[in-house]
Amino acid sequence: MAQIQIFGTKKCNITRKAERFFKERKCNFQFIDLSQKGFSEGELTSIVKSAFDGDASKMIDTKSKEFSKSNLAYIQYDSFELLLEKPLLSVTPIIRKGSKAISGDCPEDWKTFLD
Repeated sequence: MAQIQIFGTKKCNITRKAERFFKERKCNFQFIDLSQKGFSEGELTSIVKSAFDGDASKMIDTKSKEFSKSNLAYIQYDSFELLLEKPLLSVTPIIRKGSKAISGDCPEDWKTFLD
């Protein structure tokens, strides 16, 4: 059985909320801190396909400090390659189990990952 993965950062309040949600329900999960480790190409492909309708640009958090610091509003970029290189640009948290993934502050959707 696939394990739940939570992609995010320790500084993200919504990521911490997702961790609490699964801990309170005694559900095991793997936390992937995007400030320490990025996405593999396969992980990113699966997440983009499942949670973002195949559009990697929807996964970029354009309101983040990281986006502002990178001056990305003024240049063209390949969203998929950019997320591989700079995973902190992604919206968080991303909850993944097998080929299914969701993003954001949505406890109702998180329940679908419970066994």
